[in-house]
Amino acid sequence: MATLKPMPLATKISAPFWQALKEEQLKIQQCNQCNGWVFFPRNHCSHCLAHDLEWQQVSGEGTLYSYTLTRIPTMPEFSDEMPQALAVVELAEGVRINTTLIDVAEADINIGMAVKPVFDKVTPDGDTLLRFTSINNAGGVREYVDPLKGLEQNAKGQVQVPVSNLAALYALADNKFTQWSNTVLVDQDLINAFAELSGDDYWLHTDPERAKKDSPFKTTIAHGSLVQVLQSRLTIALPFEITGFGTMVNYGSNRLRFPAPVPVGSTIHGRSKVKDISVSHKGVQLTLEMNIHVVGNEKPSVINDLVILYR
Repeated sequence: MATLKPMPLATKISAPFWQALKEEQLKIQQCNQCNGWVFFPRNHCSHCLAHDLEWQQVSGEGTLYSYTLTRIPTMPEFSDEMPQALAVVELAEGVRINTTLIDVAEADINIGMAVKPVFDKVTPDGDTLLRFTSINNAGGVREYVDPLKGLEQNAKGQVQVPVSNLAALYALADNKFTQWSNTVLVDQDLINAFAELSGDDYWLHTDPERAKKDSPFKTTIAHGSLVQVLQSRLTIALPFEITGFGTMVNYGSNRLRFPAPVPVGSTIHGRSKVKDISVSHKGVQLTLEMNIHVVGNEKPSVINDLVILYR
């Protein structure tokens, strides 16, 4: 599963810091010339400017230098963490680290309180964020918990995800496509029927003889809009079912592209994946990326970012 919360991007300079966290260690840089401790990761010492730094493991114990409690998320993806204690911790080595204070009641948060690190596993791949908690708490490692684990399944085997369970909703955006759907044949009769209905009777779609001579495809092709509409005939087995909402609305598309043609006589199929989850005053928006391909073609003929609004 995935998290849609923005994740740190390791650079060449900071990579050892993030790798150490993944290995449940806190490492910061120390200058070999003046013995000064350095954080954030740099190429040079912030004390004497020497380019002679070495990564050293430290305990991570320190004191709370400053904090603020946020009750309105800066991004919808953080709604499940409210209220959030954003903090600055001063390590015993003297450097200060921006972090999040966890597992401490608001009434127990005090400037100068002793704290210890928590290695928070936030993905199944072991990606780790550095949090802090009271010195009196357990600290250590907070293992990743799959938000979808333990949820009930319906008769079709789909995981039932309550629309109020934001952590589980975000976990649906795992960048994995479903299995392929059933197939649909796109023949000339279907193309002609759509041309009559839509009024788009351009020869590229409706005149096989001219298309054979003048079209770069040497045959008629389906309207892009026709192929998009045919997604209603494709049965895609989503691995989840959203529950607990009042209404569900097709809110439109964020993106609609026709990267490849569908020549007459082609058989098409499709697959989809959850691309995004967002929360606003309107409700919960789920963006489902729908890809329709000609069978055997790697390049999709339709990419449709369909937005579904749950209220």
